[in-house]
Formats: sequence, structure tokens, C-alpha cells
Amino acid sequence: MRNIIAIPLLGLAVILQSSVVSQIKLLSGYADLPLLLLAAWALQERVNSAWHWAVTACLMIGFASGMPWFVLAAGYLGVVFAARVLQRRVWQAPLLAMFSVVFLGTLFMHLLSFSVLRLFGTPFRFDDVAWLITLPSLLLNMLFSIPIYAFMRDLARWVYPEEERE
Repeated sequence: MRNIIAIPLLGLAVILQSSVVSQIKLLSGYADLPLLLLAAWALQERVNSAWHWAVTACLMIGFASGMPWFVLAAGYLGVVFAARVLQRRVWQAPLLAMFSVVFLGTLFMHLLSFSVLRLFGTPFRFDDVAWLITLPSLLLNMLFSIPIYAFMRDLARWVYPEEERE
């Protein structure tokens, strides 16, 4: 029953990503709201449904995005994997873990997307993509990661109350 909250929240995130967040641009880069939500959710110690959220996000974004589904699956599952590993290791500094996961996740998603688009014949140059899309997206993701982490921490406390912890 606790996993049900993922559907409306990720649905709202995908709608906001495609309508509002994608319009907040810095050069040609923009923030990735579903990536931030997944990273923040997977870093919560009480949460045990992060993998379910990643699969749900991949399915939802797959319908709204033109990117091949395997790029989204590899990217978002990689973000959740990195967050779960760091959540166990860097438990004293959760915001540092959030910044690390967002940094690595953004670079991984952009590198993977660039590689697949180049493979499919898109004539992007690596230095243009790095300076005009990836670095501005990284900056926006870092800026948005603080309020997203706080929101997801409060949501995790509401969904997984202290009394019912196992």
C-alpha cells in the first residue's frame, strides 16, 4: 500500500518535468526532476521501495520522452543503485550523499544519452554537449536537489512512521 504513493507523485513529476521544469533553462540544459526525486527517495534510510519507484519512473518517462527506454532504465536504475550504496556508506552526511548521487547520476545519464544518440546518427559534438547541456543541467540539478531532498525526507517520515519501523 505504501508503494501506491509513487504513482501520483511520479506522475506529477513527469508532468512538471515536461511542462514547467523543461522551460527553466540555463543555456541548453535543464533540471531532471524525476532523477532528483529518485535519488532523494533512495537515500532515505526507512525506504525499501526505491527500486519500484525507479521502474515506475522509467515507464512513465518512457511514454513522455523520445529517448529509448533502455537509456532511461539504465540511467534511473543506476541512480537508485548509487543512492542505495551511498546511503549505507555516508549515513552521517545525507546532503553530501544527495549531491554525490545527483552529480554522478546527471553525468551518467548525459553520457549514456549522448552515446546512444551518437550511435543513432545525431551529429552532436561532445564538447558542445558537455559545455552547453551537461554542465548547466548539473548546476540546475544541484540547486534543485536541496528542496527536493527535504521534501522527500518529510514524505518518507510520513509514509514510514517511526513506530512501524522494522
